[in-house]
Amino acid sequence: MSIERPASPRAAATIDRTRASIARVYDCALGGKDNFEADREVVEKLKVVAPEVEQFTVDHRQFLIRVTRFIAGQAGIRQFLDLGSGLPTAENTHQAAQRIAPDTRVVYVDNDPSVVAHGRALLEENELTRFSPADLTRPEEVLADPIVREHLDLDRPLALLMLGTLHHYVGERPPADIMQTYIDALPSGSYVALSHFYDPQDENSELARRMEDTFVHSPLGSGVFRTRDEILAMLPGLELVEPGFSLVSEWWPDGPRLRDLLPAQKCLAGAVGRKP
Repeated sequence: MSIERPASPRAAATIDRTRASIARVYDCALGGKDNFEADREVVEKLKVVAPEVEQFTVDHRQFLIRVTRFIAGQAGIRQFLDLGSGLPTAENTHQAAQRIAPDTRVVYVDNDPSVVAHGRALLEENELTRFSPADLTRPEEVLADPIVREHLDLDRPLALLMLGTLHHYVGERPPADIMQTYIDALPSGSYVALSHFYDPQDENSELARRMEDTFVHSPLGSGVFRTRDEILAMLPGLELVEPGFSLVSEWWPDGPRLRDLLPAQKCLAGAVGRKP
């Protein structure tokens, strides 16, 4: 995901290796190889504040997979709009969904130049997967994008994933307004998944603020930790799926917890909601 909108898909092909990229920073934290020195600098700075930052990132990826399996499996949704998809990793949205329902359609949206390059490769991998180099913070344009409209039926229930994105948004338009526009456009029966950097307003708030300060003053330049109420404001009018708002590591985990959560794991939260 990139916060700045490229002038065109051609412009998006230009990658600035001296500037950190949200997608590449996440890739680095996940142990990937599609990153540069500026991206690795961000991760190293975060490790000073939160040595468990890799687990923080793994939790987020695992949340994506569990959410996708739930929506494709139990909810029976067969089309996904993944906003701010990031760089391909071990298991992506289309792979997790199509493992359950092979006919699932997925459109990835991301305007990070590094992601655009990989997104084009996804087109060759799977005929039910598409990629749009649109700006997720401009919902009107995303929803009108020909790739989105041709590949997804916006009159039928779909899953909208906004995972790990809006905490890096620094524009003037309120994030809740961006989400309201998306949610208003979804038909009844659709699902929305959201994850966000979290200030738990307890003994871990100090860590959240230190991480936020590190993000903001790193080559990345963004990373806001919001409170429960601020995050829930981005899910207006939705019926939250149990357990409702929670730490991402505690949203229907794969098994019993055998060790206590690390402090940074308590600073990443999310929810899944259904539109009535």
